[in-house]
Amino acid sequence: MNSFFVYGPLPIRIIAGLTFIAHGLPKFFDVSGGYGFFESVNLPPELFVPIGLLEVVGGLAILLGILTRIASALLIIEMIGAIVMVKLSKGFIGGYEFELLLISICISLVILGPGKISIENYILKREIFPRGKQLYQNDSKADIK
Repeated sequence: MNSFFVYGPLPIRIIAGLTFIAHGLPKFFDVSGGYGFFESVNLPPELFVPIGLLEVVGGLAILLGILTRIASALLIIEMIGAIVMVKLSKGFIGGYEFELLLISICISLVILGPGKISIENYILKREIFPRGKQLYQNDSKADIK
């Protein structure tokens, strides 16, 4: 039964990756409007393009299962920034509930990693940053002794 759970991150990765890509790509079609929006919420407009790139590249990384933990951690930071800087004043419903859901998904991916069906596991035959898994395995071995 435990071997079945290694496939759990796959649907989470697919939906999260597609969601971030879908929110990042439109930023490149209206850059001047994005700069204006960032200025209206008192953010430096120079952050607009890097944030769009983070969403697209990070979404692709999550979708494909490569550097999943790092991409998820960076997107968590971005979503926290979006909540604090823009959405918090709007309240939970109609405000920051979507970003909070994306944060919880990314936290799950940071903890679980990319799962069995991923570029890291199929092509590279290992996770690029497996430290979390190693820590968990070391803690489990210590509990057994």
